[in-house]
Amino acid sequence: MESFKRADRIEELIKEEIAYILREDVKDPRIGMLSVTKVKLTPDLRHAHIYISPFKEEEVDAILHCLKNARGFIQKRLGRRVQLRYTPVIEFHIDDSIKYGAHIMEILEKLKKDHGDDEDESAS
Repeated sequence: MESFKRADRIEELIKEEIAYILREDVKDPRIGMLSVTKVKLTPDLRHAHIYISPFKEEEVDAILHCLKNARGFIQKRLGRRVQLRYTPVIEFHIDDSIKYGAHIMEILEKLKKDHGDDEDESAS
């Protein structure tokens, strides 16, 4: 069984806590529904890059702007909820992996459809 590094456990904890803070404590309606998809900590655990995926793609810029404005509040709440020597400085980023995955699926479906059409013509 592979053991996890301390940083991996802390990343998962921060991910859960940030999701809770955004859902329960941040009252800005412009943020809306979003998902915290990943947290990457620097090796010294002083900076956390928070990757989010909003449900409404057209509001990405407004959501990022609101999150950057609320960063101090969110970081303070995080410091209260997670007992670390230093509360990491947080920075929000948009996670495009879900959109990228959907794009790859579209390409694969198109290839499958095109390949299926070629087989039908050769069978006649």
